Amino acid sequence: MPKITRLSQLDLNQTYSYADYLTWQLDETIELIKGKIMLMSPAPNVGHQRVSIRLAALLYNFFKGKKCQVFAAPFDVRLYDRKKSVLASKDIHTVVQPDLCVICDTAKLDVQGCNGAPEWIIEILSKGNSKKEMQIKYELYAESGVGEYWLVYPYEQAIYQFVSDNNGRYRLNAMYPNSGMAKSHLFPDLSIDLSEVFEGFDDE
Repeated sequence: MPKITRLSQLDLNQTYSYADYLTWQLDETIELIKGKIMLMSPAPNVGHQRVSIRLAALLYNFFKGKKCQVFAAPFDVRLYDRKKSVLASKDIHTVVQPDLCVICDTAKLDVQGCNGAPEWIIEILSKGNSKKEMQIKYELYAESGVGEYWLVYPYEQAIYQFVSDNNGRYRLNAMYPNSGMAKSHLFPDLSIDLSEVFEGFDDE
């Protein structure tokens, strides 16, 4: 079997598994969505990275010494139907790389990343993110059992917080503007000062 080093060697219409994904040696960063290859946006811009590192630092400090752990992209998160138990790589057809995720069930962690849904995912939008891409992930995270999902809009300086309901669907729980404190639903002791997260964006 030839070594896969270029995206052009792959059939974008074919369905692949995580086992296939692990054998590829690509320069491009990709995700698998139900077996289909999805190209990720180009390298994040400065604004995206500012927000990411600030949120990561705040989350790390909060969870330090606790059971839950925070991880930042690039970090493989394998997702599948929440009703199924942990699956082998050949049976998994979705792998994403959220900007930030919080994992409390350490049994889901292995050398490759996270096998199963994190408790909390945060995605920071860049100008290259399409509405289609974000809708796909919104639906995917809900059906996979991600309990809390934040969409962060750096240049609008806002956060949309979605929380899973009893039917496994997201509801918009809160919209946080650029001032004040954003509170996690799953971790109510955690408050994030958004003036710190979005500092400097008014000057851009």
